[in-house]
Amino acid sequence: EITSLLSLYGGQFSGEQEIRVNSPFWILNISSEEMARGLMKRTVCAKSVFELWGHGRSAGELYASLKNYPIDKMLPYLQSDSTYKVHIHTFNKTLTQAQKIKKIDALEFLPFKGKVNLKNPEHIFWILEDYGMDPNNVPEEPFHLYFGRWIADGQRELIESYSVKKRHFIGNTSMDACLSFIMANHGRVKPNDVVYDPFVGTGGLLISSAHFGAYVCGTDIDYNTIHGLGKASRKNQKWRGPDENIRANLRQYGLEKYYLDALVSDSSRPIWRKGMLFDAIITDPPYGIREATRRTGSQKETVKSAEKSAENHIFVSSSYHLSDIFFDLLKFAAEYLVMGGRLVYWLPTYRPEYTEEIIPRHPCLKLISNCEQMLSSHTSRRLITMEKVKEFK
Repeated sequence: EITSLLSLYGGQFSGEQEIRVNSPFWILNISSEEMARGLMKRTVCAKSVFELWGHGRSAGELYASLKNYPIDKMLPYLQSDSTYKVHIHTFNKTLTQAQKIKKIDALEFLPFKGKVNLKNPEHIFWILEDYGMDPNNVPEEPFHLYFGRWIADGQRELIESYSVKKRHFIGNTSMDACLSFIMANHGRVKPNDVVYDPFVGTGGLLISSAHFGAYVCGTDIDYNTIHGLGKASRKNQKWRGPDENIRANLRQYGLEKYYLDALVSDSSRPIWRKGMLFDAIITDPPYGIREATRRTGSQKETVKSAEKSAENHIFVSSSYHLSDIFFDLLKFAAEYLVMGGRLVYWLPTYRPEYTEEIIPRHPCLKLISNCEQMLSSHTSRRLITMEKVKEFK
């Protein structure tokens, strides 16, 4: 998620840290504080961003690093008419209050001239200590220490405010809020983009894109879901209410102006005119586990069913193989995405047999990222992000 947002806002991972995959702390090179704030207005994975004043593998290294930090960069935040406080955050260890105070007092060599204000300070400084990822084997001393000035927090509260539990219209497989925001960030969705979901369902993935200012639309083969008819997915509710639909969900969050439309259509038969239309395609295809996979059947099958049923205006749906779903999706993305546009989707995998080779490929699309979400000891799904790099022929 951070890599995608850095490519949208600018900045990069720092070369000075060895990439420790299992560390919760990352050092980034970002050219301005504004850029850092832009990044944090989007991320749901990162907690906070700080201006790094010093770091090291021991307290001594940290203090030496702080003494080397240019004094003219510190001074604006240490003036005598300003207020400040110092926080300590330890990852994988709990410190007593006395230990915390001792660590804060050890920083008295920094030229703080302002007053301490614990309730409403102008500047907040953090000491961050990394005690590794193994809760059963916590070291006495941290592996790494950081000290810096707090700039901004991430968007963790979006997960709660957009929670599916409080949403007006949901289905059996509505995507949880955290993952749908991560998907929108992987797709680098920005204001005025047009974002499309070919398996829109109850529209959970449209909400996160609309939150970031994109215009959203979708299609689904299920007439009842698109129109909010039929049985409800909520416990203790038998039928869906008169206003349970995708538009009502966007209205609930004040995002209705970003809603283009949702159409009943079969994603294996494109309904769109030729030409590039979408800035991002963000979707969760049906895997046939909790939602059935289907497509519209052939004319012959329809005729057979018409003899049996009076409702012959409804197409018969035939089974739609999983591999066909993904190949159709990639071909559609290659044709209808703008150059540099992104396709973000979930791919179910059987872990004992998984290899990188099973990921569907297309010559117009470049694989950007592949992240695993484990579902059980032997099944998982992978969030695949691809970018259009070649014209579709």
